[in-house]
Amino acid sequence: MSGLSELKTFCKALAVESGKVIKKYFRSGINVELKADSSPVTIADKKAEEIIRNMIAKEFPGHGILGEEFGDENPDAEYKWIIDPIDGTKSFIHGMITFGTLIALTKNGKPLLGVINQPVLNEFLIGDNNSTELNGIKVKIRTVEKLEDALLLTTDHLNVEKYRNKQKFDTLIKKVNLYRTWGNCFGYYLVATGYADIMTDPIMSVWDTMALIPVIKGAGGVITDFQGGDVMKSNSVIAASPLIHPEVIKLLN
Repeated sequence: MSGLSELKTFCKALAVESGKVIKKYFRSGINVELKADSSPVTIADKKAEEIIRNMIAKEFPGHGILGEEFGDENPDAEYKWIIDPIDGTKSFIHGMITFGTLIALTKNGKPLLGVINQPVLNEFLIGDNNSTELNGIKVKIRTVEKLEDALLLTTDHLNVEKYRNKQKFDTLIKKVNLYRTWGNCFGYYLVATGYADIMTDPIMSVWDTMALIPVIKGAGGVITDFQGGDVMKSNSVIAASPLIHPEVIKLLN
């Protein structure tokens, strides 16, 4: 197995090559298909994941791969890559930049590395649980001490009512300084780089979550589920500064 530095270099290569495809199709008027769960998918999602899978298979043939578009391969492998080629396909389809590619490397189910890549902006964010870098420069979360000064984000406000307690979330909204739906992985990017303070998603899949953990932790943040529990054992996510995270969880519960 390669060292951490070599793995980070490989992650950068995955982001660059998949990003070339994504940029090619961005704002190009591509066709949109609906999957069985009625979520949208495009040729950009599929081609980007294919490139990432092929590169991993060539470099690390014994590793497992789980991707949103093409499922699980070698599921019992010690090392597994978890991929969401375009997290925020709806944003991508409508020409918004609030999307990105999520790539995680796990060992025995625990994330070692996480990537949030925004190919249109050429911004490559990578975390290893201990540090997080944006284009090679270390980044940190913003140390907001009071909710009244915080920027709160979510991906889809309607999902809050559908999956969680809307009244309690509304209480949180009224407590913070500003609330916006600058969501998908872009919201976690904003938290990790110090531009936002709380990112919430009431419903998530494993390929949405795993890459976020090393990124948020590496930037000095806290990432849990809506109850404050282990995010890896749940399907919801709260990412925030450790100074305000406890109060966020208290208000939501």
